[in-house]
Amino acid sequence: MDLKRLSISEIHKLYSKGDIKPIDVVEYYLSEIKKSQPITNSFIEVFEEYAIERARELERMKDTLQSYPLLYGIPVGIKDNINVKGFGTTCASRILSGYKSLYNATVVERILSSGGIIMGKLNMDEFAMGALGTYSYYGPVRNPKNPEHLAGGSSSGSAASVAAGEVHVSLGSDTGGSIRLPASFCGIYGLKPTYGRVSRFGLVAFASSLDQIGPMARNLEDLARLFIVISGYDPMDSTSVPFEVPALDKLMNSSSPEGLVVGYPDIIEEAKMDDKIKVNFEKVLSVLEHEGVKIKKLRLPHIKYSVEVYQIIAMSEASSNLARFDGVRYGLRKREENLVDLYVKTRGEGFGEEVKRRIIVGTFALSHGYYDAYYLRALKVRRLIKEDLENAFEEVGLIVLPVSPSLPPKVDEEIDPISAYYLDIFNIPANLAGIPALSIPFGSTEEGLPMGFQVMAPAWCEGLLLNFANFFEKIVT
Repeated sequence: MDLKRLSISEIHKLYSKGDIKPIDVVEYYLSEIKKSQPITNSFIEVFEEYAIERARELERMKDTLQSYPLLYGIPVGIKDNINVKGFGTTCASRILSGYKSLYNATVVERILSSGGIIMGKLNMDEFAMGALGTYSYYGPVRNPKNPEHLAGGSSSGSAASVAAGEVHVSLGSDTGGSIRLPASFCGIYGLKPTYGRVSRFGLVAFASSLDQIGPMARNLEDLARLFIVISGYDPMDSTSVPFEVPALDKLMNSSSPEGLVVGYPDIIEEAKMDDKIKVNFEKVLSVLEHEGVKIKKLRLPHIKYSVEVYQIIAMSEASSNLARFDGVRYGLRKREENLVDLYVKTRGEGFGEEVKRRIIVGTFALSHGYYDAYYLRALKVRRLIKEDLENAFEEVGLIVLPVSPSLPPKVDEEIDPISAYYLDIFNIPANLAGIPALSIPFGSTEEGLPMGFQVMAPAWCEGLLLNFANFFEKIVT
């Protein structure tokens, strides 16, 4: 039985009839991991013994349950910047080698409370800094749809593991497109929730005002289930907002959005895009128009500055957040005679080139004499971008964009860091504004590389995104 093709609700029906048990599902996915891990390199650590014991524990609990929790007996992968107690959290960096988490992240606690089975920690760009999945101490992640190409980043392992059928669903984190881009490259769904919707307690911070944990899945119902489980107020996170979590049936409404107006930003007509991406996006607009959805071009005057604004803010916050990794308290420690040499050698050898590049730029942007010219000005433009989007949502219900201007590059293709930053040109505005965005798979190339698009909604309107995606899925299948 090909379990990865089933939805969670279909697996639960098999559980109810006694056709399968959680241990059968775990063993199936462990087998899939062993087959595809040498190809994808999506895992940093597989929790084989833990997952088997967890499955047996859930089987013993079965008779005490009146109904199955949303994730009962479902294998879940966790990006390796999210803490799971008793296991390593490396952020795909040498500097955290040997570190074991002392506590569970809030999202992990909620997954366990909902019956989920954590299968292991997933590969990523180091400290979530990257768009391709290449900046990892443990090696790049390959695209399961075509292993000659990359899976995208920074949640590279989260996307590849789901697309390859190594786990049923996964968690990623999105600071500037890090869920949506790899989800699109690998042909799955990826949701960046509203900032404050999902607790960040237990997430290793990259850029605290931008980071958000989100779900990734092969189908919408599974995505919705994981989103519901991880959402909700958490007093352990000062940025968490006590906003109502929608019910599953409300998220899975597929009725035609009567009177819906969808906008797209004028930057799309100016941006450099792969011809295949451009044609595919035009097809999305055509499909929607054919179904009676009104399409409107939006003038967003400040969105063109998104990449530059994001890089200044994200690098500045990273330089502050990553100061804690000094070799004194945890992780890699180089033995030196004095404290300064210990710091220099530990951080110099422990961090990868991209992380060091961002720390240096961020420290410069925050330094005396340059703070106003760079960081403060970036914050002001960020506010203008947020206001542009808020004004746009007074004219339209949703905004559609491509996810990336390019197709997944080949593993051995050389891409300079600046060009890589612009791969998230369409993703970053949602992070700067703190609004939700959903990557939707649609179309593929002759080489089997997935394509897709994304939809953005006003804050707290994840239900609108999922309803739209459900509607779109129905009209194109």
